[in-house]
Amino acid sequence: MFSHVIVGTNNMDASKKFYDAILGVLGYNPGVIDEKGRCFYLGKHGLFGVTIPIDGNAATHANGGTIGLSAKSTALVDEWHAAGLEHGGAVCEDPPGVRQGAFGKLYAAYLRDPAGNKICAIHRVQES
Repeated sequence: MFSHVIVGTNNMDASKKFYDAILGVLGYNPGVIDEKGRCFYLGKHGLFGVTIPIDGNAATHANGGTIGLSAKSTALVDEWHAAGLEHGGAVCEDPPGVRQGAFGKLYAAYLRDPAGNKICAIHRVQES
């Protein structure tokens, strides 16, 4: 559905360290910094990027916004969450666990990245 998602940061070193760790858990290679100082992670379904805002103003997080990443298992969601906390992420929402919603049973974990962006990892739990 999406071609790319880009979040802002005021500290590229901290953000790259964080995203290299959490996206590495999900099987992505470390981010590549381009000639403009932006960091990109390429997947088979799109691109995730981190950048210092091009308008020169400070990066801010979206209040009410969340970026969700797919995980292949509940164990990977837990590993993702731990890697994020170890690399500058902050706890937000409830602890990792099952959430029941309109789209069925999900195992989810939420974090704030070093710039305050809210992200989550989700595994769709098979109903028994």
